[in-house]
Amino acid sequence: MLSSAITDAYTPREIADKVRALGVAKARGDALTILVLSVLAGAFISLGAVFFMVVVTGTSLGFGATRLLGGLAFSLGLVLVVVAGAELFTGNNLVSMAWASRLITFPELLRNWVLVYVGNVAGCIGTVVLVLAAGVDGFGGGAVGETAKAIGESKAMLDPLQAFALGVLCNALVCLAVWLTLGGRTVTDKILAIIFPITAFVTIGFEHSIANWFFLPYAIALDGFQSGYLVTGAVVNLVAVTLGNVLGGTLLVAGVYWLAYLRNDRAANTSNTGQS
Repeated sequence: MLSSAITDAYTPREIADKVRALGVAKARGDALTILVLSVLAGAFISLGAVFFMVVVTGTSLGFGATRLLGGLAFSLGLVLVVVAGAELFTGNNLVSMAWASRLITFPELLRNWVLVYVGNVAGCIGTVVLVLAAGVDGFGGGAVGETAKAIGESKAMLDPLQAFALGVLCNALVCLAVWLTLGGRTVTDKILAIIFPITAFVTIGFEHSIANWFFLPYAIALDGFQSGYLVTGAVVNLVAVTLGNVLGGTLLVAGVYWLAYLRNDRAANTSNTGQS
């Protein structure tokens, strides 16, 4: 029988140490490896988005129950990212803990974020192309395509400030999901840690920038690039939500936990005193 020391979850302080160490490794990782894993993450999140669209299409369960079911389906995306292994921009906002501890420079932090964001976008666009080729929009007698267009239109019509706020709230939950997975020791632990925060953000209707890089281009493609407002709204949404995601992940999760557990960690803070 395994001892509790082996099976118990890591403590929040231990998770903070792990996040900081992982942040250093991610910030200084090989560029090609980061890009490849980032493309995978974009594809994984997009597959979760496709699963969401199919599940919520044609249901008669009511708004809340339908969104709850869709949120469970969308959780597939982060499960694949965490368990299979990939680099997701929103989760990598936690790398800022290493920067706050002066273990990496600001250019190193930005390098990671830019590489991962570019790879995520490539993975999303590639999945859009494959889903279009597969004719997923025709499933359910074309109902899935109508759902996809409705999702894209609703996102494109969001007020920028609203989109920003929804992005902040979204990535607080996404980064907390990633944080919780680092507290687990088994695949089962990690999956259970993901399901509740991710299902919550989808059910409520918060905005995830990488998921939107699938939803919005897919809706635009299905529309045949005919609606100018859809393209313009997509650009505004992606900018506002991305900025909101960064704020939510870095300040509301990484920043708060750094302040709680790592601010007085002199060993870390003084080991790279020349960095900024």
